[in-house]
Parts: sequence; structure tokens; C-alpha cells
Amino acid sequence: MTLLHEPHHDGSPMYVTEEAPATGSEVLVRMRTSATDPVDQVWVRTTYDAEPTYHPCLATSRDEHTVWWEGRFPVHNPVTHYRFLLASAPRDGQSEQRWLTGVGVVEHDPPDAFDFRISSHHAPPDWARDAVVYQVFPDRFARSAAADEREVPPWAVPADWDDEVVFEPFDPRTPLQYYGGDIDGITDHLDHLAELGVTVVYTTPVFPGESNHRYNASTFEEVDPLLGGDAAYVRLATAVHERGWRILGDLTTNHTGDTHEWFVAARDVEGAPARSFYYLLPDGSYECWMGHGTLPKLNHADPALRTAMVDGPESVVARWLRPPFDLDGWRVDVANMTGRLGAIDVNHEVARLVRRTAEAERPDAFVIGEHNHDASTDLDGDGWHGTMNYSGFSWPVWSWLRDPDSPARPFGRPVPVPRRGGPVVVHGLREWQARYGWRATTASWNILGSHDSARIRTLTGSGDVHRVAAGLQFTLPGVPMLFAGDEIGLEGVNGEDARRPFPWEHPEAWDDATLAAYGGLARLRHGHEALRRGGLRWAHVSDDLLVFVREHPAGSVLVAARRGAAPAVALEAGPLGFGDGTLLLTTGSEGDLAEVGGLVTVPATDGPSFSVWSL
Repeated sequence: MTLLHEPHHDGSPMYVTEEAPATGSEVLVRMRTSATDPVDQVWVRTTYDAEPTYHPCLATSRDEHTVWWEGRFPVHNPVTHYRFLLASAPRDGQSEQRWLTGVGVVEHDPPDAFDFRISSHHAPPDWARDAVVYQVFPDRFARSAAADEREVPPWAVPADWDDEVVFEPFDPRTPLQYYGGDIDGITDHLDHLAELGVTVVYTTPVFPGESNHRYNASTFEEVDPLLGGDAAYVRLATAVHERGWRILGDLTTNHTGDTHEWFVAARDVEGAPARSFYYLLPDGSYECWMGHGTLPKLNHADPALRTAMVDGPESVVARWLRPPFDLDGWRVDVANMTGRLGAIDVNHEVARLVRRTAEAERPDAFVIGEHNHDASTDLDGDGWHGTMNYSGFSWPVWSWLRDPDSPARPFGRPVPVPRRGGPVVVHGLREWQARYGWRATTASWNILGSHDSARIRTLTGSGDVHRVAAGLQFTLPGVPMLFAGDEIGLEGVNGEDARRPFPWEHPEAWDDATLAAYGGLARLRHGHEALRRGGLRWAHVSDDLLVFVREHPAGSVLVAARRGAAPAVALEAGPLGFGDGTLLLTTGSEGDLAEVGGLVTVPATDGPSFSVWSL
């Protein structure tokens, strides 16, 4: 299925002149149609205070391949939804009308849910969208020399570094198994991250908590001494910043641990100010995360809790963004559940407070919310900058590349994702991109797995297919986030099993080809603005092959991903915008591309491969 002749628009610089236009201004948008498409008139339809309005577009340039249309509309609301109406000359007494929306061209009147959108709120910081993010689970990444001097805490089940992880969800040892990785261990291995092209270090929580994951914080006032304490965290942050990188913390705005000083006071001290911080019930019980009593839920409807946690310069959000730690922002745990309980929903208010508080400390602070299904209603432009994009990236890619025998499952799903063909997968990718909007999509994290999911190597079952997944992670719109160990082919059948210790002492077990591929992909992304800021135009899609263009005024690239053997595909050079064809990267044996007779042929392969060429 060749798609180069489809009408096209997205929110990238080639199609929108201003990313964050001020309310009260006008914005210029562009769209393209094929010269062979009999479009006579185009309007851009927006909503003005929820009332549809139409604004004419003019054909501003035309050649033998493409017609470019331009239109202007007012930015009246903070978030403006828009779509294009395409009309053709009457045929047999009937005119032809189509809509161009975020999911592509449709021939019926669709709901607004898939409209393009433009936001007048400040855009996410450039550094966050240009990043390569590396996630570290501190207990399992590396032990420094100082780790051997620390006593095993009373709550822990000690483990040697080479011991197998206990990963059964209901095994009481699972959250208590303690390997003793620490923060100085991360600092000791920053050269490894540099070789991968990493620019942002994100660690899961470092606050004290009676578990190996530390999402059950007992305080937000200090770094866990078992990790090296405040001094170790300062050393890490300083070393990260000296390299010109950024560092993100992980904050549980939805809950604390049941040993947290706030909760202990709320539960045990009659009249304690912290009693309003939680949902304490008359029978002595309390609301908690998903029924886990160790994770009492915070009451964000309470102004005092907001002041302590998310609002203002003395809040937890603010203090860690100042010296001596100087965090550059936060990943917010279960952001989708924060401030929501039954009929109570102050989630958007909390998101806006977190962002406002963070930006008051650092104008270029970044806040990203965890959300493992549909985050579209939570990404309005003035709260979370983006999301960990499980639904819009992970699960579609998983379903395209899954080994049929893999046991890996998305969160909560009772069965593995089905293995799907390219057209269905691309339809899903386009729907999610439309729902999130271009800007939020480009600020969200493309993740192939995390500390909460199976490993991508277990999902794909082979290094060749794993490297295709990594290629998509670095070249589709969004920010690549690696979970430490992905780059060497570490495996895991679920989130707990994925937290295997990094095998520093066993380099013979590393997948060197995959390690090299990750480094090459990061260098490619850093070197080509099209892969960080460019638009996305699908060129050809079949069950086993995805071909797309990342377009940018500074230069465009062509990407071909194959999940298995597939025949050659010829693309028209003119609509493709072909002008070069230099091979930039391949995991297979492809070479440069050339135009012959007006066609560019993406070569056949005898197995999985991933290739990128200059256009």
C-alpha cells in the first residue's frame, strides 16, 4: 500500500509556522496534495468557542508532483482544534468532499477527537525533545565500592548480584529482594551511557522506602542512605551536568508509603495537620493505590497537601530542582491516577501546579506523566509536557514485532498482544498521534519496555527483530527512552523479571551487535534534525514492511523497517522528494539508493532489517 499520494499535514515545522502562537494571533498552516488529486478547494475548519468556523486555503505552489495549500485561522482558545475540508469538482452531479484529520483522509464526517491541534501554551523545552533518555532502577544497575560497607536493612531479602530475580507478582520476596545497587554505581558508569549517546539520566525513586523499588517513600526530605544519601545524589547530578546532560527524578504524587512521616502522623496523632493529606475512613482504613495498604493515597483536594507536595517554592516538587541537587524535572508516577478518586477529579489542576511550580524554579523544567493507556485527555498543553507512550508507541510496535511464542503481555492484559500486520499497526500509530497532538507526541517517550513491563528482547525473541524495534524507537516522532540493559539484550518476561541486575562482570553475555546499533541510532538522531523535529509522512506500508519519511526544512530522511523477508518496493521519486539516497545506517546489507526512471527502489531483504537514507 503506497501512501505518497495522500493529502498530508502534521504539526511539524514544514506545516505549521509557529508552534505556540499567542492567543489573539493568527497562525499559518500548510498542507499538500498530489498533483494528480483533483482537489479544487480547501478550507481549514477550526472551532471558535466550540463553534465550527471555516477559513479558505489557497494553492500557493504547484509542480508536476505536489500542490501546496496555505490557510490562516485565529488562535482564539488556548488549544485550537482544526482539520481540512477538501472539495473536488462535481462528478455526475455530485461534488466530492473529504476530510484530512490527524488519522489521515476520511470520507465521512468524523468526530473532533482526531482533529489536529495547536496550543498557545509554552512548548516543552528543546532539550527534552532532543534527548536520548536512559532509565535506571538503582538497586539493579551497579554497586559502588561503598555499597559493600552498608548493612542490609531489616526489611530486605539480600541477594548476590548474579542471583536470579524473584518475579512472581504475589511472592512476598519480590519487592524485598535487595541487590544493593547505589547511586555512585550509576556515576561510575556514565561513560557507558556516553557511548550510547544518552543525554538524560532518569532514575526511579531515590527516597527512602522499605522496598527495592522505593515507590513507597517514607520521606521526601532526603535520599535513601542505602543508595549513598544526599551526597551521592549530588555527585551524580554534578557529573551529569558537567557532561552537558540532564537528570530527572521520579516522584509519587499519587501516594506515599505507609511508613511516610506524613502518614504516620495522620494515622496516629489526633488533630495532626497531615490528617487531611490522606483519605482516612471512619473504620480506621484508608484509600490506597490499587488496594495496596503500603501505598496510602494522597488527597490533592486538600490545599495544605498541595502546598506541601506540588504547589509553591517550599513544595517537594520545587525543592529538589534547586541546589544542591538541581534536578531538571520530574517523571511523575501514576500521573493518570493522581488527584482522582471516584467522583473526585482534580488531576488537571495537579498537573498544572506541578508544571507551574517546576517552571518557577527552572524555566526549562520538564515534567512527564506516567500513563499506561489513553493519556489524551491529560495532555492539554499546560500540564504534563508528554507521557510515557505505552499505548501510542509500545503496544503497536510490540504487536508488529512480537514473536508468536513470546509470553510478554501489556499491563493488565490477560493475553499477549496479537501479532498484527503493518497496515493495522500504522492505523493505530496514526490514531494515537492524532489523539495526543503533534507537540505532545514529540515530547512523549518512545519506550520499548520499562521497569514495569517485559523486556523488548523477550517480546521479539531475536536480536535482529530487537534492532528493528530500536530503529523505530529512534526514528518515529517522540523521545527514545532506554531501560538500562535494553542495549545489551537483557531479557524479562514481566516488569519484575525485567529488573535483572546489569551484568557488568559478564560482558561475554552482552549482545554486542545490539549495543552498537543503539549507539549508532543515537548518533544518527543527534545528527539529523529531521529525526528530532521533522514531520512524519508514510510512504509505503505492508504486513512486513514500513517505509516513512521524516521531513524537515534542514533535510529529510527515508526510513525502512522490515520485520522479516520481503520483496523490493519501488517508490516514485518526485512525490518522495528524492534528491540523494546516501545510506546513513543499516542493520542489514543495504546500500545507497538511486533514482532510475523516476523510481527509487527500496531493496528486498531476506530477513529483519532497519535502514535510513538521506533524501
